[in-house]
Amino acid sequence: MSRMSHRGEGAISSPGRRGFIRVWDPIVRLFHWTVVTACILNLFILEEGRYWHRVTGYGVAGVLILRFVWGVIGTRYARFSEFFPTPRKLFRQITDIRQGHHPRFIGHNPLASVMMLTLMLLLAATCTTGWMTTLDAFWGEKWLEEIHGLLANGIMVFAFIHAGAALLESYRQRENLVWSMVTGRKWL
Repeated sequence: MSRMSHRGEGAISSPGRRGFIRVWDPIVRLFHWTVVTACILNLFILEEGRYWHRVTGYGVAGVLILRFVWGVIGTRYARFSEFFPTPRKLFRQITDIRQGHHPRFIGHNPLASVMMLTLMLLLAATCTTGWMTTLDAFWGEKWLEEIHGLLANGIMVFAFIHAGAALLESYRQRENLVWSMVTGRKWL
């Protein structure tokens, strides 16, 4: 198996898969599946503004804070420095895709990194606006409730795009990326 240099974009070519590597540690997986569950609950099941909706929102805020800290001090593939999507990395991936090349990445590819960071920012903004609606200073402010709803809907749209891209890349790379987020392992 050939591998790009450690300082490269993390893409590898994989003519024959041998073994696996632990990529997604328990904290990353806990964050991911907590957010997935909370978004399903808050967007489709729980009543807006009620007790369990708020508790779920605070739970997301908690794991989001944990994930931000873990993005600085965590394991290799969890660190923001490992996958931050620079313009050069994005341009290279887009160029590769346009030329019909689909390099495989062990961690997040540059476009997935943009998606993940966007979703994290949307989650942070949604948690913040949700919390603000409980403050006396903003109690009953319709504009804030509308912004909170727009952010939540944005999460839903981006989450569906994220899930679709994960399925597409799973097909292209012949690798179950959803399962790797369950087990934490990816094939080499």
